[in-house]
Amino acid sequence: MSELSLQEKYAPHSTCFGCGPSNTQGLKIRTMAKPDSGVTPFQAETFAEWMGSSHHEAFPGMLNGGIIGALLDCHSNWTAAYQLMREKSEAHPPCTVTADFHVKLMRPTPSQGPVSLEARVVESDGVKVLVEASLSAGGKTCATCKGTFVAVKRGHPAYHRW
Repeated sequence: MSELSLQEKYAPHSTCFGCGPSNTQGLKIRTMAKPDSGVTPFQAETFAEWMGSSHHEAFPGMLNGGIIGALLDCHSNWTAAYQLMREKSEAHPPCTVTADFHVKLMRPTPSQGPVSLEARVVESDGVKVLVEASLSAGGKTCATCKGTFVAVKRGHPAYHRW
């Protein structure tokens, strides 16, 4: 993919384990925004494809649940940040952090081959965003996630860390 991901465009120096483009040992999730559907109010939708390696496995051939959680968490967080940026018509997304997220592992996730991530905003109040996401492999949903993500202000340890 030659198009820049949200992470590459807005946080190219981030070292986040899940989504930081500058973390040489990280997962390097590349969240892409889906085109605006024209629905008002705007509700962000994103997608990503990611490829694991054997060192991401819980056992041979299957991804570790913690890796799955990290993929869903970071992808959902960027969906929330993109939502807030678009809602406020700003040039850059605000710094957002995970308030809570709940992952449901539905079936083992193969580590050989790509996994697809999809996320969509369910609700937003301008500071707090509820996102639903899924991870699939081979056309089957392997995990789902529902999470709350909040914009942080100056003084928070994560403020402008990415």
